Amino acid sequence: MVAVENATTSSFDIRSTAGRFRLVALAEAISWIGLLVGMYFKHLSSAGNEIGVKIFGPAHGAVFVAFLGVALLAGIAFKWNLWTWLMALLGSIVPLGSVIFVIWADRTAKLGVPRPTAAGQPLAARTGGPVPEST
Repeated sequence: MVAVENATTSSFDIRSTAGRFRLVALAEAISWIGLLVGMYFKHLSSAGNEIGVKIFGPAHGAVFVAFLGVALLAGIAFKWNLWTWLMALLGSIVPLGSVIFVIWADRTAKLGVPRPTAAGQPLAARTGGPVPEST
């Protein structure tokens, strides 16, 4: 089964593999931020409040596992090479790395059809790379 994404499909459309991946990557980044804020209040503030870690710790853990799952599905669907797999895994570990990975993956067409840039052209068209045919 080859994943094909229509250029008019929403970035976060959960009906597409790329949309699910983007949505979970965003959730992973948000849960990372929540966990970092919770750890600040637990360890560095004078209050020593653990509620942030108790809420965002398990939430981030669940979203992290979900990110690894959708990354596996996206990697299979879009036939990622070893470098792309490694970048996705690194993106899951570094805070906000999942969002950075999604931006890079969109610009390099690792999530299917390249998204138009601000100039209105896919990155591949501006760099002289192959441009996928429109359907």
